[in-house]
Amino acid sequence: MPQISDSIHAILFDKDGTLFDFYKTWGPVTEEAALLVARGDPAKARHILKESGKDPETGKYVPGSPIASGSNREISDLWASLAGRADTDAVYAEVHQLFLKRQATAATPVTDLDVLFSRLRARGLSLGVATMDSEESARASMARFGVHGSLDFICGFDTGHGVKPGGGMVEAFARHVNLRPSMIAVVGDSPHDMAMARAGKAGKAIGVLTGVSLRAILMDHGADVVIESIVELETAL
Repeated sequence: MPQISDSIHAILFDKDGTLFDFYKTWGPVTEEAALLVARGDPAKARHILKESGKDPETGKYVPGSPIASGSNREISDLWASLAGRADTDAVYAEVHQLFLKRQATAATPVTDLDVLFSRLRARGLSLGVATMDSEESARASMARFGVHGSLDFICGFDTGHGVKPGGGMVEAFARHVNLRPSMIAVVGDSPHDMAMARAGKAGKAIGVLTGVSLRAILMDHGADVVIESIVELETAL
């Protein structure tokens, strides 16, 4: 197992595909949302999903595609365009509310987050979450699993720190916990997460395979190391 440098004092986690299994959490939800945007037209819903990154043959999502890496707003704007709807704000509201509602029941943690976070904090590590989901949804998910209090920082695409693959979320976390970015490890499942780590000058970019990306893709996009899941992170620290 590759060892993460002891110069790391904080960990910034992506949410979906990292803390939560991507397909178990988002598979059925995205299908329901696409059908909602398509106003009940199954063919149009399939078209929406295909054009936003879903392989109709395998059911998998393309790494770096809008569904895999885009913000809720980017996804809803694309879906509105694909559905031929001009009411983009209404589409966003529909998608956001559905995502928020379904996250309450569909979110599937990769491991017991309370146990993992407690052990990481016992090692003196500051913890944060940076997601392209909304901050509201991220906070609701963390609260549902009883780990909101273990996190020093939670931000979404709408918090005001920019979006991935930019480095603003890393920089904001560093300021919040009073550390240099080089003392932070970013853990994520997508090329955008690895790019965010590099853009924000994080000390480590750690890829996980519980999302949409293969090991080679994460390494090609700047991962220092790729582990199977956050289950292995504790052992590597």
